[in-house]
Amino acid sequence: MKKSTRFLFVLLSSILLSLPWFRQFSGLLITIAFIPLLFIEDYIYETRSKNKSVVLWGYAAITFALWNIFTTYWIYNAALVGIISAVIVNTLLMTITFGLFHFTKRRLGPKTGNLSLLFYWIGFEYFYLNAEISWPWLNLGNAFAKDIQLIQWYEYTGTLGGTLYALALNILLFIILKSVVNKISVKTLTPKIIIYFLILIAPILISIQIFKNYTEKGKSYNIAVLQPNIDPYHEKFGGMSHFEQLNIIINLADSISDEQTDYVIGPETALDNSIWENNLAQNYSIQALKNFVNNKPRINLVIGLDSYRRYMPDEKMSETARHYVGENDDFYYDVYNAAIQIDTSKHIPIYYKSKLVVGVEKMPYPKLFKMLNKVILNLGGTTGSRGTQDFRETFKHTTDETHIAPVICYESVYGEYVTDYIKNGANFIFVITNDGWWGNTPGYKQHLTYSSLRAIETRRSVARSANTGISAFINQKGEILNQTQWWKRCAIKNTIKANSEFTFYVRYGDYIGRIAGFLAVIAYLYSLVQYFKSKTVRKK
Repeated sequence: MKKSTRFLFVLLSSILLSLPWFRQFSGLLITIAFIPLLFIEDYIYETRSKNKSVVLWGYAAITFALWNIFTTYWIYNAALVGIISAVIVNTLLMTITFGLFHFTKRRLGPKTGNLSLLFYWIGFEYFYLNAEISWPWLNLGNAFAKDIQLIQWYEYTGTLGGTLYALALNILLFIILKSVVNKISVKTLTPKIIIYFLILIAPILISIQIFKNYTEKGKSYNIAVLQPNIDPYHEKFGGMSHFEQLNIIINLADSISDEQTDYVIGPETALDNSIWENNLAQNYSIQALKNFVNNKPRINLVIGLDSYRRYMPDEKMSETARHYVGENDDFYYDVYNAAIQIDTSKHIPIYYKSKLVVGVEKMPYPKLFKMLNKVILNLGGTTGSRGTQDFRETFKHTTDETHIAPVICYESVYGEYVTDYIKNGANFIFVITNDGWWGNTPGYKQHLTYSSLRAIETRRSVARSANTGISAFINQKGEILNQTQWWKRCAIKNTIKANSEFTFYVRYGDYIGRIAGFLAVIAYLYSLVQYFKSKTVRKK
């Protein structure tokens, strides 16, 4: 294989990997995206050259770097360090994963080696979903987020099932195409071709049947979603007063709600006027929203805020606690990206966003990287890592036993994470976000489609409030019922159902990832044993 051909294959793989993240293209392209790279890997495997194995890492790194750049370049709008870090870390981890597959193939042969790619890649995605440094935006199962009619079986597997599906088809088709190149007889290939088409078509046909026959479950509720459209760069943190922002929210809420409205939802960090939890009820923004709710007592208002919590002198502090020293005061406090529910009761439940964006809202391994803390970009206007919580808080409606999941922005990317809300009683998913940091790019569109994945996995309707768009309602099948335009101040309402049943995925989570991770360890250890055995034989 000529070098020019190899670079052409690298470009082809990177393009095929990228296209599913754009609205115009189907996620099914991901089922062929690895094939050019697999041909490069196989060529290097056949040559049996150590040096060329090192070269493979280069080809893989270029492929994955281009994929990351093509699909998530928009992070640049929020933070230059963000896109650089995301591309470098993702590329490194993906390259290592692909390199482990090649290592195993060299030690154990093509059949076991090709199978190991499934274990390594799914294991990597599972690890990434749960790691301290985590950016799983490009997990392969996410590629089908727009193709909801094809992935209704995610209620059993989650997105890692989609990754398994994509990789299995890539590997099988590669084996078939390689056999064709090597002029293997059609008769010999026929069983493989049949298996390939069964794996390709069967899940799609099953999914279409589920989609057609699924009946939404639960009682109907009237939900209103607000989109205040406050520019995060020029208005949110200085260009527009807190009073003006608050008035926009209240006016929108008043214009869209009536005596039949059960919930009103505002976006992430809609309230950012230094709200101290120690005096939460006395804050003027909270009081204004309380007055609104008291005039419409049926309404439960769920909204995002920047909150601060002061620690008492004898109180145990978190690792993220910050130290304030003033002329007349000295104390420790935490900063949170939070959500609250305001209703006619005196109690104001609060939830802290706990899947934080690395380099934006948190510094990973704070003790290890303490010296880098000063370079953290915090889009809320502070420095240092924000606080989190372990428990997935749900908010209960004042009139019945209905609970909602207050999912904040980036948390909606994590399937198993969201299932914890459901296990804690959530009947709806409310996603509150501020996607305006990314500008008018594919980023906010991709983020919207991930909410469809969560709807299918949990069979929970989703109401989504985005500061600048896209706000939307999504039913239990993952269909977007209605949505707003980007960068438009507006409010929309719809009726969605409150489901209380658990899906298979809610019960068991990312079991595919756990199994794959275990098998990946076994494959690597066995490969390592064979490697040292071969070295011993060569010495003799």
